[in-house]
Amino acid sequence: MKYRHIFFDLDHTLWDFETNADETLRHLYDDHQLGRYGTFTVDEFIRVYSDINHGLWRLYQNNKITQQQLRATRFPRTFVKLGLSEEDSPAGISEQFTDILPKKSAVFPYTYEVLDYLRDKGYELHLITNGFKDIQYLKLNASSLTDYFQEIVTSECCGHLKPDTRIFQHALERTGATAPESLMIGDNLECDVLGAYNAGIDQVYFNPEKRRHAIQTTYEIACLSELKDIL
Repeated sequence: MKYRHIFFDLDHTLWDFETNADETLRHLYDDHQLGRYGTFTVDEFIRVYSDINHGLWRLYQNNKITQQQLRATRFPRTFVKLGLSEEDSPAGISEQFTDILPKKSAVFPYTYEVLDYLRDKGYELHLITNGFKDIQYLKLNASSLTDYFQEIVTSECCGHLKPDTRIFQHALERTGATAPESLMIGDNLECDVLGAYNAGIDQVYFNPEKRRHAIQTTYEIACLSELKDIL
């Protein structure tokens, strides 16, 4: 077998972040009766929050803001963008979101089937994630994914964020793997694909929406089931 160690990203690759976040934000919209403002729908609330959250995550991944700043500002900025004030952001809503979201369990189609297949074939499975350690372990446990992975490498524990090659080097050292026998699977062209490439690791770009791009990848798939054609 060409590859022995398979490294997965978690959010947007196995764990369906968008579906789980959508459910959580709808709960918060109802729980805090945000419809009372009469100025935005639940779908607008979700869209604006998602745009702001993605932008803040890009800043976090580039070491421009801290974890605390990300968590503290995403909801106040959402309310300002929706035409309200930061003070209209309900007290504790960020903590409530952080408490509810990781307990959701939606995963992408074929997640369990593919992980079972790879494990049965003798591959060693690991995770490399930029998510916060406490949150990522809650997600893994809620979705019954924890036991599939021998090593779970988080940026918080490593001290480096993807695409920094140091997190990939740390993962190789921690698992006893070499770059030529390793394969990284993820949805983010910069963090997962280019990060792994710069570390000498082959990559699978998970692109379920079939977005057009100009990045050269070792492999590209639109469904996790296609991994069976590669491995």
